[in-house]
Amino acid sequence: MVMLRLSSMALSRSRFALSPLAETLGSMCVLVKPCSDPWLVPWYDRHRDAFLAVLDADPFARGLVELISSTKYLPGYITLPPSGGMRTALDDELAPVAAASDAAVRADLEAAVAHSWKRHDLGWLTGRGWGARTAGLFRYTWEAHILADWPRRRALLERDVSHRAGLLAAYGWPRALQQMNRRSAWVGADAIRFSHQPGPDRVVGEDGMLFVPVCVTSGTWLAEEPPARYALVYPARGSAAEATGGLRPARALERLIGTGRAAVLQELERPATSTELARHFGQSLGTVGGHLAVLRDAGLVTGTRVGRRVVYRRTGAGDALAGDGPVQEGAEPM
Repeated sequence: MVMLRLSSMALSRSRFALSPLAETLGSMCVLVKPCSDPWLVPWYDRHRDAFLAVLDADPFARGLVELISSTKYLPGYITLPPSGGMRTALDDELAPVAAASDAAVRADLEAAVAHSWKRHDLGWLTGRGWGARTAGLFRYTWEAHILADWPRRRALLERDVSHRAGLLAAYGWPRALQQMNRRSAWVGADAIRFSHQPGPDRVVGEDGMLFVPVCVTSGTWLAEEPPARYALVYPARGSAAEATGGLRPARALERLIGTGRAAVLQELERPATSTELARHFGQSLGTVGGHLAVLRDAGLVTGTRVGRRVVYRRTGAGDALAGDGPVQEGAEPM
């Protein structure tokens, strides 16, 4: 069982971050397999053939992508923790990938082969400059297949961070980490269980842990940079709901409180800021703010300040009105 151990200082400095590199890595793995994620199906259908054609033309690219999509050990030189927080840029993440020595790349790839559930050889590892070639593949994939979709993806990732930041402010880290993935869980007061697989504990440095959401539902891995920098990459919540554009509010609820307010109340099944709601509905901040003010005055939503943002969530009364609250024992429809 792999445990991540945090001091009180490391815990207080832990934070969220975004990683275009992690998003690209996860997307590569999606494109070489049958797609089971409804939110990504339209994107997958548009890009898969072109991506596979590039792999067919480059044995190095095909070998690398097939390996990273079928191993329990992702190569360390492509899984470094992001350094730019929520504003991490791909260029900054690719610089150390390109600078990786051939010896370091080979060692990482050999470890990935040893932990793969498929048989691999490294016959495609020819020539030299493997770090730079890897960085080139990631840059191509980002620019050709992800960049145009990034605003949509980033909105989903920021929504997840807002939700968890609200939980963190209200309840602390254990609640914020709930359902981050199937394996991870808070253990005691100072440790996170990352995996049930055997392995040594990691001690997180005083700068704290990073938590990095990605849009692929199977994306869970630990990014490490010795001696003590760690990032937990996890699948963002809510992509299934985004796939269908959310559920249309019930007609009765619309008649009761109005179409706009009903839509906002339904959407707040997942907490969000007013900016995120405005972006989701394609409305002005003033319009969304007016709806939120009425819902807040009615006791249906509440806001929690997280830094400079206010994250809104439904109250118990809001859940009940939206149809998601518990039914009182003995109550019957009128």
